[in-house]
Amino acid sequence: MRMTFAFFAALLAGSAVASEPQPYRVVPEARQLKWHETECFALVCFGLNTFTGREWGYGETDPSVFNPQKFDAGQVAAAIKSGGMRGLILVAKHHDGFCLWPSATTGYNISKSPWRGGKGDLVREFADAARRHGLKFGIYCSPWDRNNEHYGKPEYLTVYHGQLRELLSNYGTVFEMWFDGANGGDGYYGGAREKRNIDAATYYDWPKTWGIVRELQPMACIFGDVGPDCRWVGNERGYAAAECWATFTPKGKRDVNRPANGDTLNSAESPAGHRDGKIWAAPECDVPLRRGWFWHPDQNGTVKKPKQLMDIYFNSVGRGGCMNLGIAPDRDGLVCPADAESLQVFGNALRSLFERNLADNAKVEADSVRKSDEKEAGRFAPENVLDGDRYTYWATDDRVLQGSLTLLLPEVREFDVVRIRENIRLGQRVEGFAVDVWENNGWREYAKGESVGACRLIHGGKVGTDKVRLRITAAAACPCISEFSLYAQNPAL
Repeated sequence: MRMTFAFFAALLAGSAVASEPQPYRVVPEARQLKWHETECFALVCFGLNTFTGREWGYGETDPSVFNPQKFDAGQVAAAIKSGGMRGLILVAKHHDGFCLWPSATTGYNISKSPWRGGKGDLVREFADAARRHGLKFGIYCSPWDRNNEHYGKPEYLTVYHGQLRELLSNYGTVFEMWFDGANGGDGYYGGAREKRNIDAATYYDWPKTWGIVRELQPMACIFGDVGPDCRWVGNERGYAAAECWATFTPKGKRDVNRPANGDTLNSAESPAGHRDGKIWAAPECDVPLRRGWFWHPDQNGTVKKPKQLMDIYFNSVGRGGCMNLGIAPDRDGLVCPADAESLQVFGNALRSLFERNLADNAKVEADSVRKSDEKEAGRFAPENVLDGDRYTYWATDDRVLQGSLTLLLPEVREFDVVRIRENIRLGQRVEGFAVDVWENNGWREYAKGESVGACRLIHGGKVGTDKVRLRITAAAACPCISEFSLYAQNPAL
């Protein structure tokens, strides 16, 4: 076949048109993208411990003590929603083994309590209330069971897997399944009252246990010390490291390359993660609203103030992870007034903060823009950073690993918060950035850092300017920035 000049010309022209950048190393699955978008949610801790004053029940408490006279899942869900949260994870069974639903796997369940005349299902009421209030629903079911006579023996796995199947089959879509890392020790164990130690790496048959979640709720993220979908941040203060990477390489005691939940050797590295980690498992930053996870009457004065919650938000969501705030209903089954007020003020402050992007109507310029064909004109344009879409973005050509975006504001505007996002569908690519403000006819560096990922929040001093610049100073692959926006925090918080 004869090759014409026109053919070669078309070939050369096509080679100058860039396609979408290739993903950099590991990238999040669809379920993880949805988890990142949730950003802030609650862990509701309510059960026998609420009535006994314990944090970890021994497993021998009579279910008759559970009888919250004014229980209202809607009130709890509404308080969580008012706090700016988008999800509710219920502790359906804690370490004491008491099931908050009428489980067929054990007699130690809510049907043996006087609540609702023994006909109640607290998991059902929370699942329904969460969805009525526009919250995603998640489940925590402790692998450790200090009540069950079979715990520590092979027979218990049938019980536990049965509980997971009930919870994951009967309560609608679940966005996260929470596996606690606390496993084995002293307990009631059907009256044995002894200590039973297990090998957390092998006893629960994690491939099969995690497989039940994948089978029944394929879009649910699995939380555990080592992931596999989102990792424990390594502390209960709600803080990720200043430079935090969504990728992580967990190391196990028995199998370094394939660790199981409760078998991690390197949770101390979880706050920061690993720049070139083998899996995508961003940090979930859990922290209780009170001193304890469950309600205790002597802890009413320990409720975190809205300003503290905002600080935690900046150090969790603002570092590329998610914020998981522990909510403890009282013995009436309600979020008590001090807790509800703190949530409301925090939620109002959060909504007020992000109500207006001060970069709106700005002209956006870039020193480099990735080439695209006429049909996709604007696909990689700098203006994409202002459209509110996490997955449209500004990009450079493959060989351009540094670049800058400049916001030309319509007038001088005051801000003290900057939000930057990468299109994480293509991985975490940026390794260094700086934000500059135009002052006195020159640029002044306002902030700098290394990691961006799903969300990087910078809270600095208030500044007024009509030009702001984002410089990507280092990247492992061409930067793909989906947001560069400016906000002002209410000083009254």
